[in-house]
Parts: sequence; structure tokens; C-alpha cells
Amino acid sequence: MSKLTKNQKIALAKIEAGKNYTLPEAAEKVKEVNYAKFNASVDIDVRLGVDPRKANQMVRGVVTLPHGTGKTVRVLVLCNPDAEEAAKAAGADYVGLDEYINKIKGGWTDVDVIITQPAIMGKIGALGRILGPRGLMPNPKSGTVTMDVAKAVEDVKRGKIDFKVDKNGIVHSSIGKVSFTAEQLRDNAREFVNTLIKLKPATAKGTYLKSIYLSTTMSPGVKIDPKSVDA
Repeated sequence: MSKLTKNQKIALAKIEAGKNYTLPEAAEKVKEVNYAKFNASVDIDVRLGVDPRKANQMVRGVVTLPHGTGKTVRVLVLCNPDAEEAAKAAGADYVGLDEYINKIKGGWTDVDVIITQPAIMGKIGALGRILGPRGLMPNPKSGTVTMDVAKAVEDVKRGKIDFKVDKNGIVHSSIGKVSFTAEQLRDNAREFVNTLIKLKPATAKGTYLKSIYLSTTMSPGVKIDPKSVDA
């Protein structure tokens, strides 16, 4: 096991061992313990009381964070010519169809989100082996397969993200940057957790929100009392 660096020891010393912080406290603390010299991402990890191996306990959804993610999201829209101008006007970084499909077949995946129309999915199906492992495959459930590509672009640029519980029952997502105010981080975290609560499977038994942590790219996690999310 590697030894803790001086900065890691200082950060850990600022977190009270065994304490469950309220959400407002955690939003302040995660900024305080960050020691990265860059504008680090702030992440949230929520362990859920579900069994992801069961289809009726899979938790997946989308949420639009009130203050966005702080990240520049590169969006590719694969659409018919009649929707290209609207997609560009909405802020899409790349717009087209066959030329980008061919680029992707050649290995190009330098985007964060791909949005398309239902009629185009037949052409995109063959790209599943490339896009799937990278989390880039358009999906109706995440709003990235839609007739209104312009609105989808606007939503993504405003801070709309999709999430899915992993095999360990944990949902992980970035909810902002260290440069955000504590209030902005609190609002984003609250919106994220409340969205998870709304998606609680009817078959999930026992405690649903088992644990919640906030952390930055390099900082230790700050544990949150789930009961404080709506406080």
C-alpha cells in the first residue's frame, strides 16, 4: 500500500473521522480539503440498496443539474440535413451524418455525447462495438435519440447528464467543479440525490440510500448524512 503524501495527510486531518456531515457542511468541506492546483471536478458517489443483477432493480436515469457540470461538453449530432441548422444553432460542436459515421468506424470518438434521430438509429447500430464501451451509444432513455435534436443539445449543454448504477450498486457522477460555490455544489448534489430517490425500484427493500460521498479529483471523500439532503 502506498504511503500518503503530505497533502493527503493534511486533507484527511480536516475530515472528522466517523462523522456524517450534512449536505451543506459537506459542500463546504469538499472545497476545503481539495489540494489540486487545477479546477478539479467534484464527484458524488451514492451506494444504493439495490441488486443491479436483477432487471427490476436497475436504476438508470437523467438529471439536469441546476448549475451545470462546469465541463465543456462536446456534442455530435447525427441527423438528416433538414435538422442540421437547428442543431448547429443549439450549440452542437459537430453536425452531419455519413462523414461522421465513417470517422467513427475509423476510430474517431473525440466527443462526450452523441445525439441522433430515431430514423438514423439503423445506420448507427453497426457502431455499437465502438460507441458502447465508451458510453457514447445514443439511447432513447437518456434523451439522446429524439426527434427534437436541438432541444437535446440545449439540455446537454445546460448540464443534463445520464447515470446508471454499476454492478456494485453505486451511482457515480460529476456534479460540478471546485470553483463552484458551496451553495451551487449543494444544489447540484440535492437535485442528483432527489432524482435517485424518485427512481427507487418498487422491489428494492430495506435502506435505499446506503451512503453518499462527495469528493474532488484528488481529495478524500466526505461522507454525507442522507437525511440531510432535503434539509
